[in-house]
Amino acid sequence: MKKMIFTLAILVSMAGALSAQVDGRAIGIRFANEFNGGELTFNTPLGHANRLELDLGLNHWSDSNGGMQLTGVYQWVWGLNQIATGLNWYAGLGASVGSYTSNVGVGFVGQLGLEYNFNIPLQISLDWRPTIFNSYYTYYGGNGLSIRYRF
Repeated sequence: MKKMIFTLAILVSMAGALSAQVDGRAIGIRFANEFNGGELTFNTPLGHANRLELDLGLNHWSDSNGGMQLTGVYQWVWGLNQIATGLNWYAGLGASVGSYTSNVGVGFVGQLGLEYNFNIPLQISLDWRPTIFNSYYTYYGGNGLSIRYRF
């Protein structure tokens, strides 16, 4: 029992040491392969190593089928400062709602990404965001590139 408590204490302390400091807000553009025109993206901290990402995008599934989509993702952020100062990785869960011609879809979202915060107020990130929509049972996994101004 003592070994299990000791092991748990070591794991918790290691996870705490790896968590990144989420500093300030950021706003920018996210370019993704499932959107022609991209998304406006906004990050705001919700704690020491957690944040909320909100994205508003125009999408275009085919020549006759397009619309808007709002996505919100709660993210956990971990630092990779041992590799490079300002480098983080993050994972998150969230939801998305969108209109597509005459349909409205609600979906569940996951997100996994890597970001770099420059010494100037600039952030760049690459992510993968799989999404499942329930209104017409569509799944897609989109890769994204975000460029944000931090303030």
